[in-house]
Amino acid sequence: MPKGMSGLELAKQLLRDRPALKVNYASGYSTEFAGGKQKLREGVNFLQKPFVGQHLLKTIRENLDAPAKL
Repeated sequence: MPKGMSGLELAKQLLRDRPALKVNYASGYSTEFAGGKQKLREGVNFLQKPFVGQHLLKTIRENLDAPAKL
């Protein structure tokens, strides 16, 4: 990550410019710890490590198919 930036910080920066951008998060921590104030939902936009490839593909597909938030 650039200059020690976290994934959540990068996502927030990108979402400021593109609010409809769909982001998937992955962490070894739980959704409560990894997300802080960010709403992370297992199987929707969050994968807890370790995960299998099929779970990754399913989560990405579901996130892409979900209505965009504007």
